[in-house]
Amino acid sequence: MLFDNKENKKMKIFFSLLCLMLISNICYSQWTWQNPLPQGNQLLSVYFVDSQTGYAVGGYGTIIKTHDGGLTWKILDGGTSNLLESIYFTDANNGYAVGNSGTIIKTIDGGTNWTLLSDGTNEWFYSVFFTDAITGYIAGENGTIIKTVDGGATWTTLLTGTSLLLHSVFFADSNTGYAAGDDGTILKTSNGGMTWTALSSETGGDYYSVFFTDVNTGYAVGTWYDIIKTIDGGTSWTLLCETEDQLCSVYFTSTNTGYVVGLGGAILKTTNGGSTWTKLSSNTGHWLGAVHFADDLTGYVIGESGMILKTINGGLTWTTLSSGNYNWLFSVSFPGFNTGYAVGPNGAILKTINGGTTWTSLLSGTSSRLCSVCFTSIDTGYVVGWDGTFLKTADGGITWNSQYIGTDHYFSTIYFTNVSTGYVLGESGTMFKTNDRGATWTELSSGTLYDLLCIFFTDDNTGYVAGKKGTILKTNDGGTTWNALSSATSFYDIYSICFTSPDTGYAVGLNGFIVKTIDGGTTWSRMSSGTFISLNSVYFTDNKTGYAVGDIGTIIKTIDGGITWIEVPSGTFNYLFSVCFTDAETGYAVGGFGTILKTTNGGTNFIKETFTPTSTFTIYPTPTSNKITITNSKKLSGETLFRIFKMTGEEVFLRKFQNQDPVEIDVSKMAKGMYLVKIQSKTEIESKKLIIQ
Repeated sequence: MLFDNKENKKMKIFFSLLCLMLISNICYSQWTWQNPLPQGNQLLSVYFVDSQTGYAVGGYGTIIKTHDGGLTWKILDGGTSNLLESIYFTDANNGYAVGNSGTIIKTIDGGTNWTLLSDGTNEWFYSVFFTDAITGYIAGENGTIIKTVDGGATWTTLLTGTSLLLHSVFFADSNTGYAAGDDGTILKTSNGGMTWTALSSETGGDYYSVFFTDVNTGYAVGTWYDIIKTIDGGTSWTLLCETEDQLCSVYFTSTNTGYVVGLGGAILKTTNGGSTWTKLSSNTGHWLGAVHFADDLTGYVIGESGMILKTINGGLTWTTLSSGNYNWLFSVSFPGFNTGYAVGPNGAILKTINGGTTWTSLLSGTSSRLCSVCFTSIDTGYVVGWDGTFLKTADGGITWNSQYIGTDHYFSTIYFTNVSTGYVLGESGTMFKTNDRGATWTELSSGTLYDLLCIFFTDDNTGYVAGKKGTILKTNDGGTTWNALSSATSFYDIYSICFTSPDTGYAVGLNGFIVKTIDGGTTWSRMSSGTFISLNSVYFTDNKTGYAVGDIGTIIKTIDGGITWIEVPSGTFNYLFSVCFTDAETGYAVGGFGTILKTTNGGTNFIKETFTPTSTFTIYPTPTSNKITITNSKKLSGETLFRIFKMTGEEVFLRKFQNQDPVEIDVSKMAKGMYLVKIQSKTEIESKKLIIQ
């Protein structure tokens, strides 16, 4: 499945809509980051307690910590996979992070352990700020501001007078605070949040960040590419600067010196209280989400794909602390246990010779989008992509030779059945075959005009290809002739196909589609994947154990030959496009923003190996226009979380029930269409389709 690489887009909103809470004590991620490093989830907030010790938080509940001024980072377990929007420490040990679905977590030991706090709501929280060791404020959606005076043990909801989303809260002293948000909203309190007054910012833009250098002098930045300033406590605001970039965060180190960061790698600096701004060189085009300074000269900026920047000279120069390649990766291949290759857009080819510990960018000699890689030995490999791109190496990727093999159509896949015989397929049924290690290619007649996206051979003569509109073709004569098979669908595109024996095979694709054959493709049966997220790649390590990866960081696993599938925490919501294993336990998955993940234990811990034999939850009626009832075949104990998502990923319903079965949910106010219902109990997670008409 191919996507445009839109690295200059602000992916924060898109990814955060799909965050799903997981129970940390039973299903923590068993996939570790290999690229980018220290991790590749978006980072949204950064805070340093001193010049050496700092934290950053972001997607999938990510919390990272450094003890050495950013030279090294450790990934911490915050006990949640919910997106974390903001972090704040009151001292070296006590800190708070907040995020979606009412997430509030606290540490009292410098991040080693985190406790989930509750304010009694499920509002999305965007900003946290403390005025002293025990007094703090959190701002979020629907005009929400909550306050604690006991270090988070209890929270009080404050009356703000607005229902608009608040992105940022900041206090200039113990009583005087400001909050900024959508549609030009800026609020002020002079009595510790007891009452809030709406200020006029003279703009309708959304404000993402507010910062005050004293009770009267403050700044706000936002979506209309502007920076505004007040010198009278918010009574009036002056437009200081209009830029080409959306601005996300503002921070001042002194009365006159301040910094602003945003999209497109934008970093701006002022040394005269905002009268003039200088654009600094960040050496990145990634969007930058937050800026924080540990002292007057030492500052940090974080953002897209785990990007971390540092300056030690007040922004004159910036050093990239994170590392790796940020190209989307569409295909991965390991010809040896430690030697692997991954490819993506802009001619990207990465190689590892140490089991993924490090990845090196190779010179491919092309800027084309590369879609598939296949190696027949450690040194001999092939890559194909858009515009008929075909590359071959015979020296482990040191050099690549480009060759025109007969068309400018895009190639989606390359596959070799042995060292000499290979196939290339792609756009409009395009198919070519070589018998001489790629020296010459013969065009084959596939008999279809649908795009062909995947291929698998069970022996030198018997093979299958699949693609758009549920197309599955089979050959018994090495590709000379192809016969169309019935795939049990004409509605779903098939992105990947895999066989575990001459007769038994699997195909996956759009909207969580999985089909299985046990008779060499004569018939295909629809399997329940437990997800409606598109699956882009399937791989089996034996006749029972298989994996499929897909959009929004989806990884599912079966240990019973596809009868049941269980969702495995991947540790990211980045798209995953390809998965492969080098043995029963060691596997790799690659995807969006340079994501490379590795597992050395089959992707799951021992608790997650307890598979549910059949679906236990039932939703009825569907379609519906009024209410739905959800029942469970088992007796529910404890808390069960119910979420409803649009197919675009937007969460439209969240509620927790305690020891309740059946559960009735009113959906009468939801728009017509298809939805995904996510049900999570202490022992299982299931996804169900819901149609509202």
